[in-house]
Amino acid sequence: MDDFYYHDDEDSSLNDSYDYYYEHSVCDKQEVRSFAGVFLPVIYALVLVVGLAGNALVVVVYTSKLRLRTLTDVCILNLAISDLLLLFTLPFWAADAVHGWKLGSSACKLTSFLYSTNFSCGMLLLACISVDRYRAVAHNTTGRTGTGGRIWRQWLLVCVVLWAVAGFLGLPELVFSTVKHTHHRMVCTAIYPPSMARPAKAALELLEVTLRFVLPFLVMVACYCWVGRALSQAAGVRRDRKWRALRVLLAVVAVFLLTQLPYNVVKLIRAMDIIYILVTDCEVSKDLDRAIQVTESLALAHACINPLLYAFIGSSFRGHVLKAVKRLGQRLGRHTEHINEEPAVEIALNARNQSQSQSGSECQDTSTFTI
Repeated sequence: MDDFYYHDDEDSSLNDSYDYYYEHSVCDKQEVRSFAGVFLPVIYALVLVVGLAGNALVVVVYTSKLRLRTLTDVCILNLAISDLLLLFTLPFWAADAVHGWKLGSSACKLTSFLYSTNFSCGMLLLACISVDRYRAVAHNTTGRTGTGGRIWRQWLLVCVVLWAVAGFLGLPELVFSTVKHTHHRMVCTAIYPPSMARPAKAALELLEVTLRFVLPFLVMVACYCWVGRALSQAAGVRRDRKWRALRVLLAVVAVFLLTQLPYNVVKLIRAMDIIYILVTDCEVSKDLDRAIQVTESLALAHACINPLLYAFIGSSFRGHVLKAVKRLGQRLGRHTEHINEEPAVEIALNARNQSQSQSGSECQDTSTFTI
């Protein structure tokens, strides 16, 4: 969790996230703290409620009724779990914004680590999904190659690597986060040794921007451009269904860009100021503090949107949800009418071939990344 913005003439001042000095005058951050105490709890509560509902449904459906057929399915399940773990930390940060940190140093370290790790893991999983969709199109497969055991070992290895990289990015929070008393309240923040405070903070900011935003965004754009091109040139698919599929690709990239770009731009500005001490005005510093809070909240909203973009657009996933709703309605005595699902167009263009269609084979490995 990013704390309020700061810097001073001393490297050790990077460990103080509240009031500090500009040209021998105190910059009072009480306005920023008051803003955070009202804004963050409201936004976090909204994100928590919506995100828990969507991601919990994804986990329940994938683990109970829907077989994991592709690496994309595995990544979507891991993405939902990662988002849930991220969302579970929000009540603690909301309480911290209002009352200060009340749970001690160990809880501070663990909460900070979970927040950073799962934020990073979510971004890396989005990149992995785009790579799998590209690979499916490029190799004309449904994402499965070789025997079942070999496939699962490959998928497990991919997930372990992604979680390990995310855990590495969260490691500084686990090591350096602690509880500090300042301005009549306890705060959970990262405290760096004075000799490494400035370079460590700047390096961490730049690394997070690179691995959480720049790399996933470039991977997504490259892979989905290729998939979109293949989709537009596909024969035997109606034009309106092609356009619907292309709109899904555009929505995935656009939502990622709109939610993550502002936050990472502000983080980049902060990293540059840590290195070059660009901000020398108290009001500018306050504005930058508020910008961090607002843009980070916007970035967290992606955890609510992920189920809509990566699970609910899947015809297989929607089908299981509709069946569950129908069964529930029947149990409640509400006899639902038969629901006619629209035919799906697979993003990976891995529709079964004509011979399979004629034989009526049910042993299909279809991706849920469809519309």
